[in-house]
Amino acid sequence: MQVKVLFFGATADETGMRSIDFALDNAAKVGETLSELLSRFPQLNNHKLRFAVNQEYVAEDRVLNDGDELAVFTAVSGG
Repeated sequence: MQVKVLFFGATADETGMRSIDFALDNAAKVGETLSELLSRFPQLNNHKLRFAVNQEYVAEDRVLNDGDELAVFTAVSGG
């Protein structure tokens, strides 16, 4: 199955790209996908990451479907 991974802010800076098409096993979860992304882009370990699937914030246990968009970005706090 294919998902499009979108990188925003510091994650785009760290990976050097804004998006990547990613092939996954069926019924992969966000957390499992994150593990694969971290092995490919270990510099992402330096950030507290947040996720959205199809523009909705999700937890790492969310199951991905073929064609989903997984957005990866850093947690932001204001003040």
